[in-house]
This record gives sequence, structure tokens and C-alpha cells, in this order.
Amino acid sequence: MATYRNKLPQLSTSLFMTDGGIETDLIFNKGQDLPEFAAFDLLKHKDGKQTLKSYYKDYLVIAKDKCNGFVLEAPTYRANPDWIIKIGYALNDLQAIHHTATELLEDLRKDFETDNFKIPISICIGPRGDGYVPSKIMNIKEAEVYHTSQIKAASNTNADFVSGFTLNYNDEAIGIVNASKKHNIPVVISYTVETDGNLPSGQSLKDAILSLDKMTNNYTSYFMINCAHPEHFKNILNTEESWTKRIKGIRANASKKSHAELDESETLDIGNKEELAKDYCDLKTLLPNLSIIGGCCGTDSTHLATICDSWFKIN
Repeated sequence: MATYRNKLPQLSTSLFMTDGGIETDLIFNKGQDLPEFAAFDLLKHKDGKQTLKSYYKDYLVIAKDKCNGFVLEAPTYRANPDWIIKIGYALNDLQAIHHTATELLEDLRKDFETDNFKIPISICIGPRGDGYVPSKIMNIKEAEVYHTSQIKAASNTNADFVSGFTLNYNDEAIGIVNASKKHNIPVVISYTVETDGNLPSGQSLKDAILSLDKMTNNYTSYFMINCAHPEHFKNILNTEESWTKRIKGIRANASKKSHAELDESETLDIGNKEELAKDYCDLKTLLPNLSIIGGCCGTDSTHLATICDSWFKIN
């Protein structure tokens, strides 16, 4: 039985941490071979599971010292139908993949959770196509049908909610929300943006959030921004506009490079940790409900430790 599906603890005002750029960390820092960027592939053997546990523990140790809770995000970004088939899995492997991922995170929760340190578990859902460029474009109904298989699998685990990440056009995001609602599981939507602060589709972040909420009766628990540097979207945030209150989490890239530049890069850009930490603190003044902090491409646990240290200096 899911522990927090009916009451997500991170909806409070307390500070929750989540992890950083799992795929880039595992590939560049830990020497793991991830086919098609699929971290869930490590779940198929004992050593891979241990690698994943060690990865999460690095963050949990920091979070338990500095934060009020931790959002454990399953390594299932690529565990949707097109990608698992491309990697060599079968569609009927979906349920087993998500059960195994959730069980691994439940083991970690048993080791770290206390009455004063809550750990909700999320199933991570990635886009059907490329995270940086809108591709394999679907309408809302097609997106709902496509993502239903993963969301249904997630709903049959002990995960508390699902999170759609690096979403770059709104019909796919709306489809994910609709599928989540049908399977009675909470959902979080995280958009990525270009250097101008707009979604790669060209839609403004403001319009994406407002239109999704309108079309789904505000079913989304909260919104996030991921896979973009704060400099790419700070200027579009207006504290006087209510839509910014719907953004509760940030998982920024370490690098200031554009998506196109990152695609062409053969090395890991870890950015400047102190500058990134300052950017997160600046975002706190622009996003009144920001209370979930993590990272994306190029970040690791040391980035989050630096961010947390700076965060508490201003709060």
C-alpha cells in the first residue's frame, strides 16, 4: 500500500530535497553504461541495484542533515513503451520494472525515514520523444493513451505519485495528467524551457501552466521546472502573477548552455556550484511556494549540498 498517496508530505511549506542529474552522474562520474540514457536498466542485476542505492544514499545523508524530507524519484525516466522496446525489453516488462524500482526505493525509505523526515516515492515519467526537442508529437488523447501503460504500472506499485519530467509541449503534459487522474494517482508536471524561458514548443511557461490547470481542473499537485539553468527562466517570473505560486520545485541544470549546445557536448559541464546556489536563493524570492530543490544534467550531490547551505543562510 502506498504510504502518502492521499496526502503528499511535500505539499507543506517544509524544505524537501530530491536528487540531481541521475543519468549524467551515473554515466560521467560513476562510469555506468546506460543504454539510451535508461537508468532503470541497472535494476536488472544486483550490482546495478547497489549502484543505484549508493547514488541515492549520497543525497539522503545530506538531506537528512539539512532538510525536512526527501522526494525519492524512481530511475524510470525511460521506462515508457517506445524506449523500453528500443532498449530490448518487452511491453509486458513494464510492471516488473516499476515494482522493482519502487521496492528499491522502499528499502531506502525504511533506512532513512523518521517522524520528522518524510520520504515520498515518485515514479518518474519521461517524454515519448526527445526531451529537448518536441518530437513524436501527440494530441492530448494520444498522449493519454500512450502514457497510460506506465502510469497504470505505477498505480499498481506502492509509489505515492508520478512525475512527468522534461516535458516540452503541453498536449503531452495534459495527456499525462488525464491518465493519472483516471488511475487515481497524484501527478506532478515538470516543464523544460529554452534560454528565452519558453517551452521548446514556443509556448510560454505561464500559458502552459494556466491552460493545463484549466483543462484538467487543477488535478496536478504542483509544477516544477527541470533541465534548464535558472538564468534561462528567472526573468519570466513575476511575483505578482498567481501562476508562479503553482511552481513548487526546481531541478536545474548545472550548465548555462542551451539544449542544442548540451546535445553537442561530449564532456560534462558541472557549472559553478556557488553561482547555482545563489540562483536558487534568488528563485526563492520569485517563487513564493518553492520548497523542493534538486538538480538535473551535470549536477550531483555536492551541488545540492552547496544549494542547501546557501538556502538556509537566507531563510
